[in-house]
Amino acid sequence: MQTENSNQSVPSDKAGEIDLNPALALERVDNWLDGAVRLLPNIVVAIIVFIIFWIIAKVVKSVMQKAFNSRGRSNLGEVLGGFVKACIIGFGGLIAATIVIPSLEPANIVAGLGVSSVAIGFAFKDILQNWLAGVLILLRQPFEIGDQIHVGDYVGTVKHIETRATIIRTYDGQKAVVPNSEIYTNAVLVKTGEDKRRTQYDIGIGYADDIDEACERILDVLKGIDGIEQDPAPEAFAWDLAASWVTIRARWWTDSKRGDVVANKSAVIRGVKKALDEAAIDMPYNTHVHLLHDQTEESDGDRTSQREGWPVPKQGDAPKPRYQVMSKDVMGKGGTSDPNTAEAPE
Repeated sequence: MQTENSNQSVPSDKAGEIDLNPALALERVDNWLDGAVRLLPNIVVAIIVFIIFWIIAKVVKSVMQKAFNSRGRSNLGEVLGGFVKACIIGFGGLIAATIVIPSLEPANIVAGLGVSSVAIGFAFKDILQNWLAGVLILLRQPFEIGDQIHVGDYVGTVKHIETRATIIRTYDGQKAVVPNSEIYTNAVLVKTGEDKRRTQYDIGIGYADDIDEACERILDVLKGIDGIEQDPAPEAFAWDLAASWVTIRARWWTDSKRGDVVANKSAVIRGVKKALDEAAIDMPYNTHVHLLHDQTEESDGDRTSQREGWPVPKQGDAPKPRYQVMSKDVMGKGGTSDPNTAEAPE
C-alpha cells in the first residue's frame, strides 16, 4: 500500500515539455538507499571475508619469508612472498565482490580478465619482464647479495635484488639501478664468483739487461707481499720483444675482492720499481728513431727517375725539374749548364 501511495504521489513527467521535477531525483536517491540497506548485511560479510583473506595473505608471506631467511635467501622469500600475498588478496577481493553482488559470477570475471590480458600484457610488458627476470635470477642465483659484478657499464657490489631491478653500489660510491631484464639477457662478469682472482702486470726492461735476473727480482718481490697467494705460486715470464723494451709479464693470485686486488697491485708496482732500480736494470720509456734523408741527388725533382715523391703521370710528359728549366735559361744567355753553378736570370 505504501508503494502504491508513493508511486501515486510522484507526478509523472509530461512529454514534450521542459519541466524540473525534484521528486524524481528524490525517488531515485530513495531507491539507492533502500538498495544499500538491503545489501548492508552482504557488505558487512564481504568486508569480514576480505579482512580474513588479507590476514591469511600476510601470515603466508611472513611464513615464506622466515622459511627462505633460514636458508639464506631472503630476497627470494620477499619476492615470492609478495607475489603469493597479492594473489591471495586478489582472490579474497573476488569472493567479497560475489558476496556483495550475488549476480556476479567469478567465471565471467575470469573470462573478462582473459580477454583483456593481451592489452594488459602490452601495457605492462617491461614491468612483467623485469619481474620474471628478477624471479629467475633469485631462483638460479648466478650471483648473490654482496658479490662484485660487472654488467654493462656498471661495476660494483650487489646490495639488493628487487622485483624490478638490481641495486648495485659502484666502487666510487654511486647507486646504480639496473633492470633485471638487462642482467638476465646480457653477459655478467661475477668478479667474486671464485675465492681467488689472478692479476697480471707487464714490466718493460732494456734490451741490454739480463732477462733472467729481472725475472728473479720480480719473483722475489711477488713472494714477499703478504696478500699474494703462494699456491698457485706467482710467475714472471719473458712475454714480448717490444719496440723499445723487453716485456716481462708478472702474474699472481689474491683474494677476489677488489680492495685486495687493488692494494696488492699497488704493492707489486712499488716493489718492482725499487727492486729493478737497486739491480740497475733499466726500465726504458718509449723511444722513437727518426731517419733523415739528405735529398741532394741529381734525380731529385725529376719525376721520371726520382725514387720518392709524386709518380710519373699516366698521360702526357712529366714536368721538368726547376733547376733544368733555369739551366736552359742561363745557357741561352751564355751561362753554364751546371745546375750547381748556374745563376738565376736577372
